[in-house]
Amino acid sequence: MHVGTGGGMIAGVWMSLLWGALAASSLMLGALLGVVRPWSDAVVGSVLGFGAGALIASISFELFEEGYDTGASVALTVGLAAGAVVFYASDREVERIGGRSANGAAGLPLALGAFLDGIPEQAVLGIGLAGGGDVSIALLVAIFVSNLPEAIGSATDMRQAGSPTRDVLLLWGGVATLCALASVGGYLAAEATGEQFVAGVDGFAAGALLVMLVGAMIPEAQRKVHEKAGLAGVLGFALAAALALAG
Repeated sequence: MHVGTGGGMIAGVWMSLLWGALAASSLMLGALLGVVRPWSDAVVGSVLGFGAGALIASISFELFEEGYDTGASVALTVGLAAGAVVFYASDREVERIGGRSANGAAGLPLALGAFLDGIPEQAVLGIGLAGGGDVSIALLVAIFVSNLPEAIGSATDMRQAGSPTRDVLLLWGGVATLCALASVGGYLAAEATGEQFVAGVDGFAAGALLVMLVGAMIPEAQRKVHEKAGLAGVLGFALAAALALAG
């Protein structure tokens, strides 16, 4: 399912910023929820599972399929491998300096981890606008939902580590802003290049997200809610797939 957005470079930039801000707003929403009260593993794990399922559907029916349809299969494959390697290497560095653990919760590494997750998926929103003048509602929903548990858990940890609420919200507001701007960057880059670039970025985002899903998001959901993570994942997949196929 897609929503029309109209034409023109200026209009496209504004629309990509609007949709990018909507997708990234869940980071700020999650931060707000995290500083208001602590959330149980059952809630966070269920949202993680649901978001993982939604992202799997979006990778299958949006990123990889649309990248393949451009006819640039080599660029798509290279992008897929590059996204996986870059995300893996970068994520290991974030983990090394404490960005994926409670010890790093009070500093910049944690925000870097969320930024690393968000940039490729948000850029694809802008690319979709440049390619067809519309935005994928399925991908938008998947990004929005998958951002929530990370932001909720992270903001909760930061507050428990003693960070003032104002600092937590400023930090996550900055991350959300940068992720939203990635949608504009994706739009402008796609307008200035051809199908090879679009397919490569689709592949890059798919590779990065798959590594994140298999290496972090799904195991964390399983750890928090056990077998219920699978059920939540199927529900998320069903919703995102239905939205994608409806278009």
